[in-house]
Amino acid sequence: MGLLQDKLAKYDLPQRVKAQGVYPYFRCIESEQHTEVMMSGKKVLMFGSNSYLGLTNHPKVIEAAIEATRKYGTGCAGSRFLNGTLDLHLELEKELAEFVGKQDAIIYSTGFQVNLGVVSCVTGREDYIICDELDHASIVEGRRLSFSKALKFKHNDMESLEKELQKCKPESVKLIVVDGVFSMEGDISNLPEIVRLAKKYNGSIMVDEAHGLGVLGHQGRGTCNHFGLTDDVDLIMGTFSKSLASIGGFIAGDESIINYLRHNSRPYIFSASNTPAATAAAKAALQIMKTDPERIQRLWDNTNYALKNFREIGFEIGHTSTPIIPLYVRDMEKTFMVTRMLFDEGVFVNPVIPPACSPEDTLIRFSLMATHTIDQIDFAIEKLVKCFKALDILK
Repeated sequence: MGLLQDKLAKYDLPQRVKAQGVYPYFRCIESEQHTEVMMSGKKVLMFGSNSYLGLTNHPKVIEAAIEATRKYGTGCAGSRFLNGTLDLHLELEKELAEFVGKQDAIIYSTGFQVNLGVVSCVTGREDYIICDELDHASIVEGRRLSFSKALKFKHNDMESLEKELQKCKPESVKLIVVDGVFSMEGDISNLPEIVRLAKKYNGSIMVDEAHGLGVLGHQGRGTCNHFGLTDDVDLIMGTFSKSLASIGGFIAGDESIINYLRHNSRPYIFSASNTPAATAAAKAALQIMKTDPERIQRLWDNTNYALKNFREIGFEIGHTSTPIIPLYVRDMEKTFMVTRMLFDEGVFVNPVIPPACSPEDTLIRFSLMATHTIDQIDFAIEKLVKCFKALDILK
């Protein structure tokens, strides 16, 4: 065995969890992504999906992907920078920029690549990138690749943010990067105060709308729109893999920033462009978001119903106010165990353990879709109560 293999073979956490029969990852789905899926030959209620609007199996989205494949083929065989730009890409970029209220936008192959490609590239050696400690991993990786000075503030703590801003040189760029809706905790960034502090210290703001798009704001335009602060935010990022029922991502901002990214962002320049099917599917989903407000309302009806029930029963759910509902377990072994127990009861949920959270904050991530029924939510809550009580998590 070589040195590399010898070193990495010491990593055996997955093997140990598998031996206990509670390994919760890479579970195979044998059907469409819907409120009910087929797994291991049985039906399971899906409460682990990011498809907030339930559009992954919408006929118009599916048909758009099929038609784009017929017209353009299965791939673009190159990067956007060279031979991989379609009229379809340009149309979607224009629509996204208009939707989130910015001058221009570019689309990347994944949402992760957006944050990696933007955060790593827009600031220089004498500048600062200031992040919330619970920002998504893609933001963290982008910050690591940047030559800028990295600063971090306590989660949604504006006093902590101000202390970090006070450390910065006044003449340097200070880019504050935050999730609009935090992907594990479900709480909303305190954007009004972030904008106030950015103005006070001449900072710039980038908001990751991965979990805000399709959920918050007019027609699902996101957190910035929700607070009426679109014009005060410099960069708005979003993904296609959640509400837009596809794969990919985008960044929107003023023309000067987007022009710079278009010619300097390495994950954009050196990656193959979005497939025709993925681009067309996102474009169709965006149209549905704009023309079917009742779908977003159903998502919020489900969210408010579930939040009320979880609080009344006594689950610890933190500060969430969105379709992302963390059910805190605060024990890694029990987090794995309750995930398996719930699956055996017919409910799919996602376990969250380090590095996605601190060791003392392990949780079950319960996610709602517009297409869930009240009966399905009631069934899931009943099973959650049963399993949490069996492990003495819920008193």
